Parts: sequence; structure tokens; C-alpha cells
Amino acid sequence: MKYMLLITQGEWMTNGNHADRDKAMAGIVEWWGQQFTSGKMVGGQQLQSPETATTVVLERGKYTLLDRPLMEAKEAIGGFGILDVADLEEALKIVETMPAPDCKVEVRPILERPS
Repeated sequence: MKYMLLITQGEWMTNGNHADRDKAMAGIVEWWGQQFTSGKMVGGQQLQSPETATTVVLERGKYTLLDRPLMEAKEAIGGFGILDVADLEEALKIVETMPAPDCKVEVRPILERPS
């Protein structure tokens, strides 16, 4: 079963001092490498800051571009991952090992449709 991980940018990323951010990122990069090596993580990327986002709004066949993130929120998605594991329990156990100082991770099953 595949699960999407939607990972928020933690407070440490936006307000932490440079040395602490570098140390945290080194641990997170190592963790991601371990997950890819294990074969459980099959995709994922870190995202640029929310200020770089463009939102496309589709309404009745017309679209409007907004130079801002989809959601105006205190928290922002900092990255995503895709796990391929047996079940939700296994996905949660993997997420619990993420060494981020603080963040939130939404774990959501991917709906796989037959081709």
C-alpha cells in the first residue's frame, strides 16, 4: 500500500539559528537516504518556500492565477514523500523515526486506480 507523507516546515526551519538548521537538515537528509535505500520510500522531494508558489483556481472552465500558496495558513508544506509499505501501522512506525526537531506529517493512503 502506498502512503503520501505531507510534511510541514517546522519552526526550526524558519526561525532556528543557522548551525541548528544545518545540523537538523543533515539528520533529515540521512534519514531520507536510509528510507530510499530500504526501498520503503519510493518518492519525495523538499519544496521551495511557500512564497514561490503559484495557485491555479479553476471555476466553470476558466482559470485564475494567484501568486501565493493554495492555503493561507501559519503552517506550510515543506515537502512530501511516498512510502510503499504493508499497512498504515508500518507507515506510522517509519514516520516516528524522522529526526525533525518539530513538524507535522499527514499520512494519507494513495488511491491507486487500475490502468
